[in-house]
Amino acid sequence: MTMNVLDMFYEFRKRFEEVTQKADREHIFCWGELDPEYAYSWFESVAKAINIDMMCDVEATQYLDVFEYFEKKCINGNHEIRGCIDASFSENLFWQVPREKAHSYWAVLPNLLKDFYVGFHNCKPV
Repeated sequence: MTMNVLDMFYEFRKRFEEVTQKADREHIFCWGELDPEYAYSWFESVAKAINIDMMCDVEATQYLDVFEYFEKKCINGNHEIRGCIDASFSENLFWQVPREKAHSYWAVLPNLLKDFYVGFHNCKPV
């Protein structure tokens, strides 16, 4: 069975409960509610939650498993999954994060996710 974005949404929520709580707060703040129908945009909230932790000097290694999860989903997933990770997560990661705060996160981000970021922004965040 091929995974879709909604399946990834539920799988991510089970696997990364602490990150999910942070993303839920961001999503509800921006959208007013948490609705699985908007799972695609929820992954933008994951990026926003990580950006907040970057700004607060949370160790980048705390997110290694999350980054590796997204990398594996891109490699093994279909076009819908890759598109979601690219547009919702990677393009929003590092948004308004100062270079000096982004360095350690960029260093541990898998190359595939770096390629998505640079492909959209035409530059690195550091």
